[in-house]
Formats: sequence, C-alpha cells, structure tokens
Amino acid sequence: MTTGAQNIRRVVVAMSGGVDSSVAAALLRKQGYEVIGVTMRIWPDSAASKSGGCCSLSAVEDARRVANTLGFPHYVLNLQEDFEKLVIDQFIEEYRKGRTPNPCVRCNQFLKFDVLLQKAISLGADAIATGHYARIEFDAESSRWLLKRSSDRAKDQSYALYTMTQEQLSRTLFPLGEYSKIETRSIASELGLTVADKPDSQEICFVPDNKYANFLAAAAPEVAAPGPILDTAGNTLGTHRGIAFYTIGQRKGLGIATGRPIYVVGIDKSNNAVIVGSNSELYRDTLVAKDVNMIAMDSLSSCVVVSAKIRYNMQDSPAEACSLSSGAMRVRFEKPQRAVTPGQSVVLYDGEVVVGGGVISE
Repeated sequence: MTTGAQNIRRVVVAMSGGVDSSVAAALLRKQGYEVIGVTMRIWPDSAASKSGGCCSLSAVEDARRVANTLGFPHYVLNLQEDFEKLVIDQFIEEYRKGRTPNPCVRCNQFLKFDVLLQKAISLGADAIATGHYARIEFDAESSRWLLKRSSDRAKDQSYALYTMTQEQLSRTLFPLGEYSKIETRSIASELGLTVADKPDSQEICFVPDNKYANFLAAAAPEVAAPGPILDTAGNTLGTHRGIAFYTIGQRKGLGIATGRPIYVVGIDKSNNAVIVGSNSELYRDTLVAKDVNMIAMDSLSSCVVVSAKIRYNMQDSPAEACSLSSGAMRVRFEKPQRAVTPGQSVVLYDGEVVVGGGVISE
C-alpha cells in the first residue's frame, strides 16, 4: 500500500483553532505543500460562538495566529446555512423521532468532506486536510482508497469518518495519522504555537454549555413534553420530563425508586414513553443499520466477518455483517452489546481497515 499524495500540491487545511489542525497544517507546510488555512464559520450567533469551542470567535483568532506564525494565508468561510440545514436540523429531527444522533459524523459527511471539499476545489486546491487521527492509503491490489485506524489507538477517530467516499478519500490528507497526541503537542510547543496546551473540545459545538436537552426544548418543544415511564411489561412507574432528556443506557435522573437499579432500555416515540428495565435488558446481539457506506468494497453484497463497534469510545467486537434487500445491513455480534442506540453509528473493521458502517435504525 502507498499513500496517494504525490499529485497533490495545494491543500486547504480545515483549521478549528485547536492544536491538532494547527500541527496538521504545520506538518504539510514542512513537507512542501502550498497550504491555505480555512476556518468554517458555522454557528456565530449562539452562546457557543463565545465559549471557546471549535466554532467560536476565539477559535478563529487562534487559527489566524497559527497561520501567521507559520506563514500561510488564512480565511474564514461562512457555512452557517449549510451547517444549520445539514447538521442542526437533522439533529433536532432525530430527537423528534426518539433517536440519539451523532452530529460529528454528519458534520464530517456533509460539511467537511463535501461542502468544504468542493469549496477547496473551487479555490484551485488539490485536496483538503484535517487534524483527524486516522490514515488514508491506496491499495493497488483492490484499486481502492482505504481508511485505516490511527497509529495511536487511544486517539483513533476513524469511527467518525466511515461515511467517506472514494473521491473524498483521494482528495483528503490526515497528517496526524502516524502521530500520538503527546507527539502532536510536542511539535506545537517546538514551533512556538500558542495552541500547544489548548485543551480538546469535548462538547457539541452548537449547544451552549453542552446542555443539549435545553437546546432541544427550545428548538422543538414537543420533545420536552412529559409522558409515562414504563417498565418492559407496560406498567407505569412514573412520569418523564420529555424524551429529549433520556438516552438508551441512562440510569441517573429517572426520578423513580424501584429498590433496584433500572436503566432506560427504549424510547417509544409514538406513545411519548420512556421504557426502563434491568441492566440485562440493555443487551442485544443484533442490530439493523441504514444509510450504509462501504469503503473497503463497492457494496455489501453478502455476509462478511468483521469486528464492529456501536460507539466512538469502545472496543470493537467480533461480528457478522449481512446485506438486506432494502439496502440496509444486519450486524450480528458474537457477544451481546450493551445499549445499542438508534441514531448512533455502527462501524465495521477488518483489522486496521475501516470496512464501512451505517446508522443504527433498530
């Protein structure tokens, strides 16, 4: 396998104002690429824009200072309308359906590697680059671009990138794929970058103070309507504050006493009900996923043996993925998985290689 960057000269680097994208730009600059820094302005009118997160006004200034230090141009690209339509509206709609979406996956899919990539090409760039910890390689045997895990497993972000297409992979660089976070910060310090010790953002960028339930209650009041808390036999145990305040696997904040630990095991949107049960009732060995995207192959035409995971911060487990006539796929795990959550993603791996993935529907 070889990387396919030999025909790439001009690169637009998506700069969030953090240490990762800053060092990614620095590494490309050192390697001789013509670098253009771009910060996406996606949510400037909310409290989040002033909080220091990845889409804040201070982040723009941090990115601009890095570009000035390293000696390449920096621009701010207004993508507010795209972000609202492609990420925020879908985030709200998923909660209306009683699901728990992953806005970072969707932002990567529709904003960074679609809208931003097209903008970069219109600027005469050959590719875009980000500070993601993952690797892209071209496999001559299959004539396919492959997405692989980061060399630093603890920081690997390939889970959130499974939606990438062959065209997008061929025009994307991940300079940090071979580095650890410690090495990244060390490089930033050596270069004298002001963001060297800047903490990582852990929040949803468009939700002030990470209080997503409050955000949803304002944007879609119906998801904050009270309703029954039911056990798995249909008995009413109490009243919930609104389905937006609950997710599969949740234990705290239920407000009911049963004398034993209970967890959210389901959300019944049609009856505005939260279903609770024991920890053992949280485990499932099979799921169905839609919006499937395959990377290591054209399509999932039969069953393949893989490892898979249903959340970003978890270890993948042995499984079998099979195509369904609807275009969806069924994933069956060797061992039942805890808190399989509709709206989240299931991502398939073959060792270091991302095979593909999809959005959990049931």
